[in-house]
Amino acid sequence: MSITAQSAETLALNVLGWLVGNEELLPIFLGSTGASAQDLRDRAGEPEFLGSVLEFLMLDDSWVIAFCDANSVPYDLPGQARAVLSGGADVHWT
Repeated sequence: MSITAQSAETLALNVLGWLVGNEELLPIFLGSTGASAQDLRDRAGEPEFLGSVLEFLMLDDSWVIAFCDANSVPYDLPGQARAVLSGGADVHWT
């Protein structure tokens, strides 16, 4: 199953909303990306920023599982969305 750029952006926005509501992960996300709360509002429409949101989520399988379970999303969908938003630029060595 492949997803459209619009679907990938929508999923990333859902991840962003989930992160904002997560008191444990939000400070980690802000610290690792250098983004501010204002950046979250200002850049939420930028595919590059949304890709970084998905990239962050995928750093830890437990975060992916928590997001997907909370949103009834298949576990492989964030990875597919990230690939779409990054233009498929990732290199997979496996």
